[in-house]
Amino acid sequence: MTPKTPSESRTTMTDMVLPSETNALQNLFGGELLARMDRAASIAAGRHSRRITVTASVNHVAFNLAVPLGSVVTVEAAVSRAYTTSMEVYLDVWIEDRYNGKRTKANEAIYTFVAVDETGKPTEVPPLQPETDLEKERYAGALRRKQLSLVLAGKMKPNEATELKALFMQG
Repeated sequence: MTPKTPSESRTTMTDMVLPSETNALQNLFGGELLARMDRAASIAAGRHSRRITVTASVNHVAFNLAVPLGSVVTVEAAVSRAYTTSMEVYLDVWIEDRYNGKRTKANEAIYTFVAVDETGKPTEVPPLQPETDLEKERYAGALRRKQLSLVLAGKMKPNEATELKALFMQG
């Protein structure tokens, strides 16, 4: 398969926070933001694989800033690494000041999707070729995150996690 770049999967969704989507503090419900991120990540994974994709896991979510009622929120998603049938998708969430246009990073997340055929059977995805420094950083980090997850789940022995060991064996 021909490798694809993260820019080929990049997905940007922009919307406004409405009253029905907020909690008692008038901030966007975390679950509402998770749903928006899941949709953006699903589109990015589908663009990369050109297959049906299903959410395998939500590996990381950081709710660093509250997203107030009326905010303009942008979710940016792109595949950060592709494996045999799965893809890690990295998401950044931005709040935009309506009056001066300044964007502030509010949250981030990492999802894993699996490409499947019409019967639900996992199917191969193209490899990923990162281009920018940030894409290369996220690509390298994805393998460490995957190894850590496999070690914690008991599916990989710690001494087999070569990328993780390299972090601790430097110098």
